[in-house]
Amino acid sequence: MAQSRAAGTLEDILLQGMLYGTILRSPVAAGSLVKINTPKLTSSYTLITARDIPGNNRLEGLSDQVPILAASEVRYIGEPVALLIGPDRNKLEDLAASSEIVVEETNGRFECETFDSDRILAKKNIQNKEIDGLFKRNKNILEGTYRTGIQEHWYPECHGAVASYSYDKMLIRTATQWPFQVRKSVASVLAVSVEDILVEPLELGIHLDGKIWYPSLLACLAGLATYICKKPVKIMLNRLEDFQFSPKRPASQILLRSLTNDEGALLALESRPIVNMGAAGPFAEEFITRLSLGSAGAYRCKHTRVEGYAVSSNIPPAGPFAGFGFSQASFAIENHIWTLTDQLHENPLTWRKRNALCKGDSLITGTVIRDAVPSEALLDTVAAMSDFHRKWASYEMISRYHRSLARFPTDKALRGIGVSLGYQGNGLLFEGADTGTYGIEATLEKDGSLLIKSSAIVSHPETWSIWATIASDILGIETSQISFAPVRTDMVPDFGPSSLSRNTTIMTKLIERACEAIRRQRFRDPLPITVKRQFRPTKAMKDGLPFSMLSWGSAVVEVEIEPITLQPITRGIWLIIDGGKILSEDVARRSINTSSIHALQWVSGNNLRYIDGKIPSKTMEYYSIMMQNTPPPVYLEFLWNNNEQPKGIGELPYTLIPGAFAQAVAQAIGKPIQNMPVLPQDIEQALAGTEGAP
Repeated sequence: MAQSRAAGTLEDILLQGMLYGTILRSPVAAGSLVKINTPKLTSSYTLITARDIPGNNRLEGLSDQVPILAASEVRYIGEPVALLIGPDRNKLEDLAASSEIVVEETNGRFECETFDSDRILAKKNIQNKEIDGLFKRNKNILEGTYRTGIQEHWYPECHGAVASYSYDKMLIRTATQWPFQVRKSVASVLAVSVEDILVEPLELGIHLDGKIWYPSLLACLAGLATYICKKPVKIMLNRLEDFQFSPKRPASQILLRSLTNDEGALLALESRPIVNMGAAGPFAEEFITRLSLGSAGAYRCKHTRVEGYAVSSNIPPAGPFAGFGFSQASFAIENHIWTLTDQLHENPLTWRKRNALCKGDSLITGTVIRDAVPSEALLDTVAAMSDFHRKWASYEMISRYHRSLARFPTDKALRGIGVSLGYQGNGLLFEGADTGTYGIEATLEKDGSLLIKSSAIVSHPETWSIWATIASDILGIETSQISFAPVRTDMVPDFGPSSLSRNTTIMTKLIERACEAIRRQRFRDPLPITVKRQFRPTKAMKDGLPFSMLSWGSAVVEVEIEPITLQPITRGIWLIIDGGKILSEDVARRSINTSSIHALQWVSGNNLRYIDGKIPSKTMEYYSIMMQNTPPPVYLEFLWNNNEQPKGIGELPYTLIPGAFAQAVAQAIGKPIQNMPVLPQDIEQALAGTEGAP
């Protein structure tokens, strides 16, 4: 099988006469740009500002405008203000260090707990007229505010792009999940036709959705420099620059207020999620919709009300991290349920079995669950895998005893265990302005070989083999006769962003449909036969596709609180997943194991945050060391069934593990956990009888 491969890495690209670019960035979080002072530049070096942009100074096709270079206003520390272009990287660094960005500074707005209407990028309101009356007439009301921090993707290679001319067209090479968005943006900035821009994706590695839109910004900068200098230009961020200024998983705050009956069943749930999108909000609608949808978790509740906001601030624009807000919401509702079951003195796994969503129930958005929900099988299996019931009863007895003494011992390890249940939708909701049509093309050639064309970007080379096997089974040809066209925007149709398991679900389905159509035609039509199959996001939204075909999972996490440092140590993670038809068990296991470690790092790692609008540079060292710690054992099983459709599973660890981890800590210390990451100082304050720090 001839595989479609990305064209190497950015670091590998060296072109004759190539210049390099360094970004001059805003030194302040907010203000008006006054002037840019640089040392005297020789003819070999060029300064490029927003005034040099021939077209639109923004990225195209996103739900909020992201400027390529700040023109008059700066909105965050590190915002690109100008470009220095030249042949010597070291000289460029010296020039950049000697340059001065003069800004008339104004007060920055960094937090989003309170905000004015002018900061709202997107909102989601789901009303329920009966809910106020229910809260007034009943007494079993529980309220909590849950906060989650940012997270760094830590991908193998930093962001960057190379632009050069290929005859009469410009060729852009960058590691991107969405090559056609890059093409659209560069064409808009240069005021040329999209046909004049070619985009060739580079190797992504494990990107965790960190390269869905930001590569377009670097591509526009490189393309602009090549347009002006008429030479190839490479712009590549260094590790610190990338760490401080590239998009992070956004911070969020979710206020939950629930009403239950005497048995603990949810009668009403009110949610107010807020997500801090930074200075711009690409996919702001997607974020707040998923954050709102996840507020009720995997549990039945007849009456719900949501008032959600995606809010701007003076920090770098946020981006997705293996999901658009759903994981943050899951952390909130799972820990809210812990407080509820703790007050009831009930086993939290038993409560989940009794109150989990079932086939025919509706999600907050109104989408009806069409398929059977395997919650009982998932919970029973993960309980058996982890010995949950015995451990929970033992740890609960110790925790209750310590609570009766009004003190917890700090000279011995404390242990706890937590459980979570959740689901994953598949594909983007496309709540923004995107109305495109995405697809693939397959051709059965005269020699019997099959060529598949698509702009889908894969992280694992095995994915090509999986798709080839599917096509081989349908058409009855050898996998060696199946090839995938190189991904370049003039050679393949637009598949859209390779995000949120779209490769697993949508791409696989399109390949199946195309090959089935070829099979029906092959003996009545002459070869070659070309078939195109398409996916329309707007129609998928109407059909409820992203959240009608759900993947389900359950997780158990066991922790031990180290007595001296109060650091929570994970003793084990147990996962059971129903992902429909598993196309490759080896690939699925590797994906889940990698995601599990990242999910654990998010909930138990260092407190990565912006301080006065910037991540301190020293934070990177601690973060890097932490990422290299020895991970705990992860025990993974799949719930095998007769489902013929593959479903996405890569985001499930982020939905399941943080909530289960925090519940385990909560049981160990006898106090609810409402902030993520869970830090030793939070545990110390909880054990001292005070609330955790926000």
